[in-house]
Amino acid sequence: MVKTASTMLPLGTQAPDFSLPNVDGKTVSLSDFQDSKGLLVIFMCNHCPFVIHLREALAAFADEYMAKGLGVVGISSNDVSSHPDDSPEKMIEEAKTAGYNFPYLYDGTQEVAKAYKAACTPDFFLFDQEQKLVYRGQFDDSRPGNDKPVTGADLKAACDAVVAGAPVTEDQKPSIGCNIKWQEGKEPEYFTGQPAV
Repeated sequence: MVKTASTMLPLGTQAPDFSLPNVDGKTVSLSDFQDSKGLLVIFMCNHCPFVIHLREALAAFADEYMAKGLGVVGISSNDVSSHPDDSPEKMIEEAKTAGYNFPYLYDGTQEVAKAYKAACTPDFFLFDQEQKLVYRGQFDDSRPGNDKPVTGADLKAACDAVVAGAPVTEDQKPSIGCNIKWQEGKEPEYFTGQPAV
């Protein structure tokens, strides 16, 4: 597995807009979350071992924080011509199997991923009530094969602060995962050109 790290978008960045199809066929937009206590945007996909490693914990985490008033949305931006396992049809199956109760959106043009400067799966972006970026980084220290427990500790601390209206620590570690599978010839300038996993 080739590891890619978050670009660490500057804190305070306003959430880039999106309006994308969900697995239920409805369109979900950034504006749908304007009354939430905050918004967690997760760039993810079906096939990535790093996402699969967190799959069960991610579903439970999202349920817990949605109940506390946080908006949660997953976005898959992978090129499905090279990675058919990440197709919208397979996303519908994955959302059911994994128990994802949050919107799981398909970014077919990859423009939303580029607007967020998303680099890897999973890549987490947490915005406060004003939809300003307060956290971008890892779920926790656990990775496939490193034997550390999946706790969600890093993201949990940030989400707890947002829900409470408290400041989030700026000491943040980048998320690590597979690179987003960009359409050939349309890779963003921040893509380092590492081979696909």
